[in-house]
Amino acid sequence: MFGKTKWTLSRLVAGLAVAAAIPLVAIAQAPLNIRLATLAPESSPWTSALRSMGAAWSKATGSRVRLTVYAGTIPSESSAIARMAVDGLQAATLTAGGLAEIDEAFNVFAIPFFFESDAELAYVQEKVAPMIAQRLLAKKFHLINWAHAGWVQLFSKNPIRSIADLKRAKLYTGEGSPKYVQWFTSNGFHVVPLSGGEIPKQLKLPTGAIDAAPSPPVFALTLQFFRDAPYMLDIRVAPLTSATVFTASAWNKIAPDDRAKMLEAARAMETQLLAQAPALDAKAINEMKGAGLQVITLDANALGAFRAAAESQLATQRVNLVPADVFDAAVAARTAFRASNGGR
Repeated sequence: MFGKTKWTLSRLVAGLAVAAAIPLVAIAQAPLNIRLATLAPESSPWTSALRSMGAAWSKATGSRVRLTVYAGTIPSESSAIARMAVDGLQAATLTAGGLAEIDEAFNVFAIPFFFESDAELAYVQEKVAPMIAQRLLAKKFHLINWAHAGWVQLFSKNPIRSIADLKRAKLYTGEGSPKYVQWFTSNGFHVVPLSGGEIPKQLKLPTGAIDAAPSPPVFALTLQFFRDAPYMLDIRVAPLTSATVFTASAWNKIAPDDRAKMLEAARAMETQLLAQAPALDAKAINEMKGAGLQVITLDANALGAFRAAAESQLATQRVNLVPADVFDAAVAARTAFRASNGGR
């Protein structure tokens, strides 16, 4: 009798152990669904690149990590950041302006005329990335990769050929950065903070809130607002830098081996977008010119005046808009790059 009872108890204990283990195995094997938002339009090359990266993640991790991309569905980058704070999203691909709402270090990539080329941008990014990644970690975010959305040029209802013309314009700027608005205002510019979706609407109005909008050519073409702002000043103001960030809570749920595979795919996306950016800009400009866009090309003196104005105001961005250590590191990296590449 006792022997039978002992055997029954042993089977019971073993059965309970197996039953307890089943949920743990299921949890370990359940896929982690990452919801990522971006303002990039649904049909854009950047959305396509994100989805390709997601497919690579799923394949590399044996479907343990799956990515769903929500393109052009969020009202603003501020709203994406707010949704990440409550786990409504686990990731977002944000422009430098949106990223600066998390940490002002990202403002360094939006300084007018700071960068001269894609190669210079990539070099500076590589040098300052560890500092920025550490700053993000302190705020419970992980930097996954960079993305390049082309060079910002200026589209306007009226021709802009000088700094004086620019200061008379009503310029679009993104929401979420009162300091940036204050900086532009203190330097004599009239900027109007709006959500990105307001650009086409306001430019279409005869007396809209803005009459000029800095934008990469691809966005001006995709959103068709070049039809209402038919002049493009042929000056590359700044690269539209963006980055993909994860919340720390989501990133920490991913096994270290899987993270390494994901970062490898993310770097491949980064390289791809950097390589294709010049051709995308050129194609978009040619297409818009065929539809009536007028490109304004400045002579050497006028171009020099724009660059001189930007350089004279550069120091005012240190501390006011960009943390001093990040600003100094970026300037040092840019100087080193130019020294090794014949000046610029």
